[in-house]
Amino acid sequence: MKKFENFSEWFDEIIFNADILDARYPVKGFAVYKVWGFRIVKNILEILERKLDETGHVPMLFPVVIPEDAFARESEHIKGFSSEVFWITHAGDRELDKKLLLRPTSETAMYPMFALWIRSHADLPLKVYQSVAVYRYETKATRPLFRMREFLWNEAHTAHKTWEEAEKQVREAIGIYSYVFKRLGLSYLILRRPDFDKFAGAVYSIAFDAWNPDGRVNQIGTVHNLGENFAKAFEITYEDVDGKHRNVVQTCYGFGLSRVVAAIIAQHSDDHGLILPPDVAPIQVVIIPILYKETAHEVNAYAKEVYETIKSSGIRVHLDTTEDKTPGEKFYYWEMFGVPVRVEVGPRDQRERNVTLVKRVGLQRRVVKFEEAVTAIRELFDEILRELEERSNSVLKEFVVDAVDQLSLSEIVKLKRRIARVCWCESLECADKIRESSGGEIRGYRFDIEEKPDKPCIICGREAKRVVYVARAY
Repeated sequence: MKKFENFSEWFDEIIFNADILDARYPVKGFAVYKVWGFRIVKNILEILERKLDETGHVPMLFPVVIPEDAFARESEHIKGFSSEVFWITHAGDRELDKKLLLRPTSETAMYPMFALWIRSHADLPLKVYQSVAVYRYETKATRPLFRMREFLWNEAHTAHKTWEEAEKQVREAIGIYSYVFKRLGLSYLILRRPDFDKFAGAVYSIAFDAWNPDGRVNQIGTVHNLGENFAKAFEITYEDVDGKHRNVVQTCYGFGLSRVVAAIIAQHSDDHGLILPPDVAPIQVVIIPILYKETAHEVNAYAKEVYETIKSSGIRVHLDTTEDKTPGEKFYYWEMFGVPVRVEVGPRDQRERNVTLVKRVGLQRRVVKFEEAVTAIRELFDEILRELEERSNSVLKEFVVDAVDQLSLSEIVKLKRRIARVCWCESLECADKIRESSGGEIRGYRFDIEEKPDKPCIICGREAKRVVYVARAY
């Protein structure tokens, strides 16, 4: 498949031809989300925000600008992001008294307000989220959807009375993201980042690393336990039941919408174009009449009847009545856009009150009775998602390869373009040598399952403390 041979060219063709994104905007790292791409984003957001609402999170919208003094209050945080900040220094030709920055992430925008809102234990937990664009002046090469200077995400921020409650929240956040990713058929590794690569200001960080056809990993979500670090910096305290003032314990997590769209394209799509999970496809079913002059009126009328029936069931359906394309050209067009199910209605279907269903995954065909069409389509949706998930999980298993020495590590990551699984002693010196040998980086160790080293450290030969995953990343 072309996506495994020349991923970059294949990916760029799909996002352009399927109206996902136009990267020709005249500012590097910024792009236009076109109609199909933005509808996919909105459908993903609907699933995510509904789950956040169900788990007690509330939506808010904070300003895009952050004052310099607020940004500087948590030392690790400013150190981690200072090189990527877009500064606002002037309004017209007037220099601002206080410099502002565009949010690279929203801790320092939200937490001054948390300090005002939280007074007692009755105000906790506080769980808020927003879906916004964030801005980072990426110094690495920009890449549409994967690495941009303006990208879309959903971020949630929570405050709790105790460490134990914050730890419980971390697990809830992982569950929320896992639920959404399962609805999208994606596969990934849930990894606790090494301390040298955690989020700036966090106690620890967990990331969802999705596989990519070119061997790189794509970080599609992160969850952080912030401990009391930001609470101390922003004086976010509460009065407990005994009247004592205590720091809150905080978590935050980010769902990378732009990168999730990239993962859907990269993991599921093929040389025909997009393949979309039914839940997020802007159009879930397209109906294409197969017309001949002598039966055109009857077939069009029947196609309209099929359309109304499917539409009334709540399925997102489109009847393609364009006259300047052949049925074959329409097939090709809607396959490029990844519509999960195609319904063909021809003279024989009309006479026998049938419909022909074509599944986008594999392009298999089946004929069902008109009255069974909606049930059959919904069954196909379930089948498509199951096949996408199984196929993606299978590729991930193939992509993870055990490395036993530096030579095999280099071969796995550099030549075979895979994810290496290695034993590591946890020393920074060996981490540096792993990066030098492989051209990749230690992404972390599994958070969802315990893996015990069965070999010494791949670099120094001393006792290994962790089984970690090494890969190149976007």
